[in-house]
Amino acid sequence: MKNISTLIIGGVAIVSVGAAGYWVGMRTSTAPIPATTSMTAKMEPKILYYRNSMGLPDTSPVPKKDAMGMDYVPVFEGDANVGVSNQISISVEKVQKLGVKSEAATLRMLDRTVRAVGKIEINERRTYTIAPKFEGWVERLYVNTSGQPVSKGQPLFEVYSPELISALREYALAAQGAASLKDAGDEAKNSMSQLAAASLARLKNWDIADDQIKQLANGEARKNLTYYAPVTGIVLEKKAVQGMRFMPGEVLYQIADLSSVWVLAAVAEQDIGLIKAGSVAQVNIAAYPDKHFVGKVDFIYPTLDTATRTVQVRVELANPNGLLKPAMFANVELAVSHGGKVLTVPVSAVIDSGTRKVVLVQLAEGHFEPRTVKLGGSSENYVEVLEGIAEGEQVVTSANFLIDAESNLKAALSGMGGQEQPDGSTPPAESAQSRHGGH
Repeated sequence: MKNISTLIIGGVAIVSVGAAGYWVGMRTSTAPIPATTSMTAKMEPKILYYRNSMGLPDTSPVPKKDAMGMDYVPVFEGDANVGVSNQISISVEKVQKLGVKSEAATLRMLDRTVRAVGKIEINERRTYTIAPKFEGWVERLYVNTSGQPVSKGQPLFEVYSPELISALREYALAAQGAASLKDAGDEAKNSMSQLAAASLARLKNWDIADDQIKQLANGEARKNLTYYAPVTGIVLEKKAVQGMRFMPGEVLYQIADLSSVWVLAAVAEQDIGLIKAGSVAQVNIAAYPDKHFVGKVDFIYPTLDTATRTVQVRVELANPNGLLKPAMFANVELAVSHGGKVLTVPVSAVIDSGTRKVVLVQLAEGHFEPRTVKLGGSSENYVEVLEGIAEGEQVVTSANFLIDAESNLKAALSGMGGQEQPDGSTPPAESAQSRHGGH
């Protein structure tokens, strides 16, 4: 009996020890499970919500598709783009279909060419008028037509004037008297010399040539006086008629020297600030398509034509061969520069809404951010950026308007000043279809 009790107690002890070992083993095997679950949770961040893949301010707590059948993109906890409502995200496939191209904002010299239409005009500095300062008659014409070319010193016409003849004879007598009284007393000699000087001054005031006065002083008295061309050029105006009577100051001939001409170019109001005196200008004439004429800006007129909103710019051109005729039309190209290097982007990168100017900055592949920029001067293909972007940032140069249509850029821009919900999402907005008028 005693042996049986001992066996029973030993069996119970063995069972107890086995149960305890099993329990300890179970705890040891199950202890790492919570740590593995925690690591898995850390490797897979929590999904906060799902946003529209086209950048619309529309979110969903569960997976869904938009009107175009595209899946909403999950936004994870800790994502850098959470709460950034002005960014635009487009799938890589869609970017490729749109043909999106970008270019970095860089520093460059911003040179451009200002083009204007002008007209050949007579150089006013080389225009001469012949108007006798005494009364007389036209006795003979040597140049009898307008437009006729003349050379300097060529005879134009002869005049007869009793007043002029009297002054010429007076000077001749005074000159002869001064010569004959050279051995006389000082008083008589000085009086005759003063008379001769007064007669000579009178003739010079009438623009009588020195050689003609010299001939008179030598005793060569003449009835008529010949007028000569003061410059080589063409006769613009001829009012002299043979036999006519003219009064003092009446214009008989007008002659222009066309070896140098002016081009008056009409420069648009927005470009006039770029033009400086001394700028080089290239002039093209339709009559001579194979020739290019080069001149310099001589003067910028101080007035604006209110009808055409242009300012006249005067370019002086050499015309030694007489190819350039007054009243010819001309195409003028003025090369201008903005000075040193400035930060520029392509002109095609700027979206002008009328109230502000925007460029799309490519942050990463498929991710864009609209930036309001302040622009400066421009060239043919590039425009200066004063504020809004930094050197090296990639800006969209092609398909930016398509991105605007696809992603509803207006909604993204309005999100810059919009209020966020307590959960960090943007307020719900109408669908893209209603924003674009159902198209």
